Amino acid sequence: MSRIDDVPYYEQRPDKISATLYNLWRRTRLHFDLPLRIPLPTFSGMAWVLEEGQWVCVDERQNDLPILAWVEFEDKGRSALHTPVQCKLNYYHFAASKIRAGALACLESTLEKELKKSGKENDPLLKE
Repeated sequence: MSRIDDVPYYEQRPDKISATLYNLWRRTRLHFDLPLRIPLPTFSGMAWVLEEGQWVCVDERQNDLPILAWVEFEDKGRSALHTPVQCKLNYYHFAASKIRAGALACLESTLEKELKKSGKENDPLLKE
C-alpha cells in the first residue's frame, strides 16, 4: 500500500519529467534501498519520499502529509533515453504549484550528489 492511497488529491494534471531527472532516478533506485527519503533544504520541513512507482513531496511537520505526487510514469517500452517521461502530477495543497519547480531541481541535484558520493556516477553500465 502506498502512502498516498488514502489521501484525496486536490487536482490531477498530466506532467512530464525531464529525461535527465528520470534517468538519474533509474540509476539511483539500482543502488539505494526504497523508499528513499530526501530532505528539501530550500523548503523547511519538507522532504521527498521516493518509492518504486511514485515520487511524493511531503510536509514532515504534518506527519508526512503529501503536497505533490508524481505517479503513473509512462516508461514501459521507452526506447529513447533522451525523451521526457509522461506521468500524472497530483496536487494535495492549493499552493503546491509554487514549490513544484524548486522541489524537482532539488531532487535532481541531490540524486547527482548521492550517486557521486557512492562512486556510482562513473559506472560504465549506467551511462545513458
